Amino acid sequence: MKRMVCLFVLALASGSAFAEGSCPPGSYPIGGQGVQGCAPIPQTGSGEPRRMVPDGKWETRWGAVAEGKNAADPNGPTATGVAVSQKSKKAATQLALQECKRAGGRECEIRIDYYNQCVALADPTAAARNSGATLSSIVRAETLSQASAMAKQRCEVGGQQCEVIYSACSLSEFKSFR
Repeated sequence: MKRMVCLFVLALASGSAFAEGSCPPGSYPIGGQGVQGCAPIPQTGSGEPRRMVPDGKWETRWGAVAEGKNAADPNGPTATGVAVSQKSKKAATQLALQECKRAGGRECEIRIDYYNQCVALADPTAAARNSGATLSSIVRAETLSQASAMAKQRCEVGGQQCEVIYSACSLSEFKSFR
């Protein structure tokens, strides 16, 4: 009995191995309707497998918003400086601070920095400011509409009316190697 089992296993193992159906390795079956054949699997020129080569890369882009007291009118609206689509966080924050100072701001500070996202800044409307409202909101999000909606919602605490006064995106950019 042992001998029978061994012979059976050997008989199965000695059969030829075929890659695709009844075709030899390196080929695939073609035809149909009773007509069968084998065709070679196409190779790249050198016979080596083709390697995927990237044709570029996605680069991060930064943005920032800075605000400072208005030097000309300390009780007036704050001075704001912005930077969009900069190659580094440092470049974005420096530019936003410069723009804030250029707009008449003193003691300018970065309110928010962001990368590969959008940002929105909401302030109370003029009527709301006249009635004493001072809460503003700045939010970053995946899309411009999300950031704008969230900034307005966060600003409108206690029933004050707000409006989006600034929004922008600093989205990643594709840089081709060619």
